[in-house]
Amino acid sequence: MLALLSGCASRAEGVLIPTSLQVRNTSVVNVLVATTRKESPTPGVLFSGERGREPETTEIEVSIPPAANRSVGQVQWPKRLPADPERDFTTVAVNSLTIPEARQWLKGHLPKSRRVLVFVHGFNNRYEDAVYRFAQIVHDSGADVAPILFTWPSRGSIFAYNYDKESANYSRDALETMLRRIAQEPGVGEVTVMAHSMGSWLTIEALRQMAIRDGKISPKIQNVILASPDLDVDVFGQQMQELGKQKPKFTLFVSRDDRALALSKRISGNVDRLGQIDPTQEPYRSELEKEGITVLDLTALQSNDKLNHGKFAESPEVVKLLGNRLIAGQAVTDSSVGLGESIGALALGTAQTVGGAASVAVSAPIAIFDPNTRRTYTEQIDRFGQTVGGTLQTAAGH
Repeated sequence: MLALLSGCASRAEGVLIPTSLQVRNTSVVNVLVATTRKESPTPGVLFSGERGREPETTEIEVSIPPAANRSVGQVQWPKRLPADPERDFTTVAVNSLTIPEARQWLKGHLPKSRRVLVFVHGFNNRYEDAVYRFAQIVHDSGADVAPILFTWPSRGSIFAYNYDKESANYSRDALETMLRRIAQEPGVGEVTVMAHSMGSWLTIEALRQMAIRDGKISPKIQNVILASPDLDVDVFGQQMQELGKQKPKFTLFVSRDDRALALSKRISGNVDRLGQIDPTQEPYRSELEKEGITVLDLTALQSNDKLNHGKFAESPEVVKLLGNRLIAGQAVTDSSVGLGESIGALALGTAQTVGGAASVAVSAPIAIFDPNTRRTYTEQIDRFGQTVGGTLQTAAGH
């Protein structure tokens, strides 16, 4: 397990040194990066895994290789410097910004949708890990957003789990303040917050603090996406109650074969982690439906990630779904996705029949569990006719 968790040995250090070398057909992603990390004296590293006194903000432009030279979902790290933009992710520009300058960046990068995407990374991530991964997500999803990364002091070591957890706690106020400032910008229409792994804990805690301090979560924060959330399920239940009645729409990515969360469960008192639950089983099924939470079960989805912990970012199907629908807060179980789009979703729900349960199933790698599925079961069957309906009912009997 430790061998699988350690990866990254062949990567170059200092990849955030800007390069002036340009090649045709590359794409540039401009990201605003806020951090609670301490500055690093090492060129091209920028920020270490230690805790800084005050949050810092930086604008970073990342070049993505031409489509012909890369696979969707993958960050192609340079093995040596200077990086080859034809084949590698490269850094084009790095600019430190004051808070007023960061506000100007946001005004200048808001798309017509007026939507902002905030990403909060997880455990065992260095600063450059978070920057390049988020640039990849933004590029591959094609999301129409102003991209903002919040990166907290992770030491990027599998042996620093407890330090990272305390660093997430250390960063709650800073993330809360940043989210409030974004929401207060008049030009911003809506905010989606996407968090991975331990970053989910940090995100929910920051929103919880906002709800307590302000009496509510800003209505502009409309969507929260938790990918492989490293959250104690009992704690998450309490947090959700403390967010108040007017919550954002929540979407979870879970995978029962997530090996990183299996390790986290063992070192956290053997309590289920939210990102590893089976949403078809009680008590989770009823609780998720009651809270109106959509769950995408990626257990059957194949991934190049040996830990099965980063499927949400590495799967072409999932990043497409992120860009097309989830970041925009759209439903993923209606007629165009739930029963027939190319990703081949699997929608599971309970029919409103006395003493019985039924499932709507299509053989596919992604399972979508949405609170609306129960109410729309009959409509879905009718919409696709007797042939499809027969197939679905047969599947429901297994």
